[in-house]
Amino acid sequence: MLNQNQLIESLRKLNPKHQAKNPVMFVVFVGSILTTVIAIQDASAFSAWIALWLWFTVWFGNLAEAIAEGRGKAQADSLRKSRQSVMAKKLLEARFGAAWVPAGGADLHKGDFVLVEAGDYIPMDGEVIEGAATVDESAITGESAPVIRESGGDRSSVTGGTRVLSDWLVVQITSQPGETFLDRMIGLVEGANRKKTPNEIALTILLASLTIVFLLATVTLQPFSAFAVKEAGKGSAVSVTVLVALLVCLIPTTIGALLSAIGIAGMDRMLKANVIAMSGRAVEAAGDVDILLLDKTGTITLGNRQAVAFIPASKVSDAELADVAQLSSLADETPEGRSVVVLAKEKFGLRERDLGQLGAHFVPFTAKTRMSGVDLNGREIRKGSMDSIAAYLGALNQEVPSEVRQAAQDIARQGGTPLLVAADGRAMGVIHLKDIVKGGIKERFGELRAAGIRTIMITGDNPLTAAAIAAESGVDEFLAEATPERKLALIREKQAEGRLVAMTGDGTNDAPALAQADVAVAMNSGTQAAKEAGNLIDLDSNPTKLIEIVAIGKQMLITRGALTTFSIANDVAKYFAIIPAAFAATYPELNALNVMGLRTPESAILSAVIFNALIIVALIPLALKGIEYRPIGAAALLQRHILLYGVGGLIVPFIGIKVIDVILGVF
Repeated sequence: MLNQNQLIESLRKLNPKHQAKNPVMFVVFVGSILTTVIAIQDASAFSAWIALWLWFTVWFGNLAEAIAEGRGKAQADSLRKSRQSVMAKKLLEARFGAAWVPAGGADLHKGDFVLVEAGDYIPMDGEVIEGAATVDESAITGESAPVIRESGGDRSSVTGGTRVLSDWLVVQITSQPGETFLDRMIGLVEGANRKKTPNEIALTILLASLTIVFLLATVTLQPFSAFAVKEAGKGSAVSVTVLVALLVCLIPTTIGALLSAIGIAGMDRMLKANVIAMSGRAVEAAGDVDILLLDKTGTITLGNRQAVAFIPASKVSDAELADVAQLSSLADETPEGRSVVVLAKEKFGLRERDLGQLGAHFVPFTAKTRMSGVDLNGREIRKGSMDSIAAYLGALNQEVPSEVRQAAQDIARQGGTPLLVAADGRAMGVIHLKDIVKGGIKERFGELRAAGIRTIMITGDNPLTAAAIAAESGVDEFLAEATPERKLALIREKQAEGRLVAMTGDGTNDAPALAQADVAVAMNSGTQAAKEAGNLIDLDSNPTKLIEIVAIGKQMLITRGALTTFSIANDVAKYFAIIPAAFAATYPELNALNVMGLRTPESAILSAVIFNALIIVALIPLALKGIEYRPIGAAALLQRHILLYGVGGLIVPFIGIKVIDVILGVF
């Protein structure tokens, strides 16, 4: 809906400095001034009508841009309301329990430490260095469900203006006043200072070139017309008003007027998808992506591996393996550990163990040992990867039986993860952990493949497991045992082949690859390093959003291409309307080109000018909404554009100009 602010802003854009930024519309702007002066000097009703509709053409272009910007400004206003001016608890030492002093937001600086407890608002952007708490981020993300923020890992970043619901956090401030993520969001979504993308700049140059060509051609018509009248001894030379009308109708005013609105609307669609675009370049690059790097866990699979079976060694029963596997997992708070406990309960009724009476001493998982377990009643029970348990048994002069190794290899080939369990220096069997591939993900990858986009799964799993998940999910390639260096090398390799690469990530270890990728989607829940490396930030922290981002980018490019095709095509119809009308008095033979049967030369010219202005208004909703993206190849897309918008651009003006001519005849 059009509002008063958008109307006022569209009138402000009549400033010559603003008009000069768009070469096509600047020509229309100058033509409007020129015809207005002529209309006043000659007291010509025809010139006055032409001048009026040329001003409408300029204004309609401004209106499209103002409406697009207005959406972003409305979003920015809602974000401003979410700001909280709070007193923070500034810690004198960087630890929980240290003394603190009250401090306002303006008194906090990068590097300071604050304590945020249940009910408190986080004063500024920061990193959690101690504690864990549930945080309400609805003011930023729009999602009502609270999220967990904790020290260490990839969920340590917090945003100013969000509220802690439970427990406490010690936060190190990572931004200066006025430079928070929320401040950057407000500036970005307003869109007023949006920079043009490379493709948009290239299209602007093309439109400017066409404008110059038509300008030169139109200027030469004046002396040619005067010479023709002199030689024929009849008729009158074409007027400046007619030449201006001809120029405005022949240059690509439609796409020139809508170009900026299309770009702003693309960023607005990203925002509606809860993605903040740090630049318009990132939105456009998303539309040109032909390689997608996707993390396996949480993107292709559901994210948490689940225990689905116990496979015992020879002379070990299923119940015995389940018993020791559950004991080794009782202190394991990971989703995988909890699933082992649940599976043992469901299959063998193992429950209600009194750990105090057992005298259990739990052995936590460490990066060095790569296994965990429990010691109780003189027994040692360990659970871990094949290599770690094999090394553990080897130190006890024991080996992993061949049938257990075979079972682990079979699980890996199926895309699962084997965990070996040992008790009292003996391999007891294997726990089968399975990654669940998300429903419908294979079909989505098929759609991307049809659109010419290649998908690559990156995972830290071993090659056998990675290959099985890749086959089940339908990705084109995979990178197993991925390290930050290997991710970075893969992106550079694909870019060296001339590919545009998109990637998603949330950890500090993803930052180098995100910085290298053409489209880098950082999770809002991720680390500060990841967010600073990305050029898009997903407020929902949903890794699968990458596929939607590509669709939005392609939608913007498709919309721009379709409207450009339409704009250039409809110039042909306006040519048939104006050229015969301008020169028929001198060359009656040109009346044969009046295929629309327009009444008079003045009516024909005015009808074309009016149509030229009104078509901009008619296309504003399409420019803002965008053309629906369908994952089809480039050849099929080009054919669709030519048939629908090319042929449509030829036919619609013939009908529109004729209808306007009939209406003018009535009045």
